[in-house]
Amino acid sequence: MRILLTGATGQLGTALLASAPVEFQVIACDRNQLDLADVDASQALVMQQRPDWVLNAAAYTAVDQAELDSHLANIVNRDAPGAMAIALATTGGRMLQISTDFVFDGQQGIPYQAQHPVAPLGVYGASKAAGEVQVRNALGDRAHVLRTSWLYGPVGRNFLLTMLRLHQAKAAVGEPLAVVADQVGCPTSTLNLATACWRLIQRASQLQVDGIKKQRLPPILHWSDAGAASWYDFAVAIGELGVAAGLLQKAAAVQPIATSDYLTPARRPSYSLLDCRLSFAVLGLDPQHWREALKAVISALAAA
Repeated sequence: MRILLTGATGQLGTALLASAPVEFQVIACDRNQLDLADVDASQALVMQQRPDWVLNAAAYTAVDQAELDSHLANIVNRDAPGAMAIALATTGGRMLQISTDFVFDGQQGIPYQAQHPVAPLGVYGASKAAGEVQVRNALGDRAHVLRTSWLYGPVGRNFLLTMLRLHQAKAAVGEPLAVVADQVGCPTSTLNLATACWRLIQRASQLQVDGIKKQRLPPILHWSDAGAASWYDFAVAIGELGVAAGLLQKAAAVQPIATSDYLTPARRPSYSLLDCRLSFAVLGLDPQHWREALKAVISALAAA
């Protein structure tokens, strides 16, 4: 089975390449081979390669910058996935579109299920929600959307690596590290999300081969690690586990602050916890608590 992977050198793409099942032939595309800012080229590459699946792990993820460059954010997150899906509709392929908790406004106060209505607060979330619609409209039941939250891993630009740097810098001068404490969600390891992606493709492909229409996977699934945390909780855990693993000599004191004390161009959902119970069941995977997942990633960093 041939899988065209976008964003292959990003934090999720790197984890996907490292964990790809041996039965898959992965066509790995970074921005040099496939720039989603070029919609026509994205569609043409799918037509040329004719993969069984496109696993779209690339995205415009600069949440604040998206407020200033909505045109590019919408091209990358909405138009390019839609164009690739249209190509797959012609070639007979399928698509796994990675999406985000930012499609929700965070106002309901209980974990979001896949069927809950979307209500993005900013350009990034709106562009990702529109990308979901484009892909599903083009491909119908051959489209799969997997929403995730607070993604981090051992490579790329993410909260974990930023906090490790800030803990080191602030601890060295005895200054506290101020982190927002009134936004709640769940950190998600790229290593665990990659496992979920491959399992979804395997399950969906097997059901297609078997022709068991009544057992098709739900079109939208949610995936995060287990538990809940604020950004403050996440930052404290990074400091504690970083010291325990030898990555940090000392952790900085973490000072909880309100969202109103840390203004950003883009609004964030105050509560974006995803209900992943259906995903755990249909994919046959056991959830890992976010703190255990974080410990595994930090241990990998320490061993590198």
